[in-house]
Amino acid sequence: MRFRRFFQKQKEWNELLKRYGSDILSSDNFKKTREYIQHGNMTVNSHCINVAIYSLAISKKLKIACNRRELVRGALLHDYFLYDWHDKYHRDIKSLHGFYHPGIALRNAMKEYELTEREKDIIKKHMWPLTIIPPQCREAWIVTMADKYCSLLETMKIHKDHIRYMPVKTEKMSVSERQGIAG
Repeated sequence: MRFRRFFQKQKEWNELLKRYGSDILSSDNFKKTREYIQHGNMTVNSHCINVAIYSLAISKKLKIACNRRELVRGALLHDYFLYDWHDKYHRDIKSLHGFYHPGIALRNAMKEYELTEREKDIIKKHMWPLTIIPPQCREAWIVTMADKYCSLLETMKIHKDHIRYMPVKTEKMSVSERQGIAG
């Protein structure tokens, strides 16, 4: 019974990732993030997917009403800086990566996607309190919490990898489902 609930939740998260972030997940630049390490031995790609899944879980568990579409998309793009901050070519930025990468991720995301104000807030402020100005919407607060939690697990090597999302058919969706509005 316990495993059934776990896999049912996993299936639900996978469906939401696919529904709201399929264009991001299938993009060449997002796939390229599989080459970059984020924390410990976790790739940026896996980290962003984990943050999206944990963001959905936090909003559900705490019963925080939010726009799930913007939550997922902001979480997937929150570390869209597109470089390996550990390599010798980024040595100067390495010590200040936490301060600068939200702005870099936002610029990269804006080049490829039409972002809402919430998605911009999520990406730009996910490193609060390093970003000084706190998040302005609940979606950004949720992603900030999920990012801190995932980063801790990854750095301590407690969280090994995410369970891969699986493609889901999305033909029969209501307007509110497509827009990601949750109550």
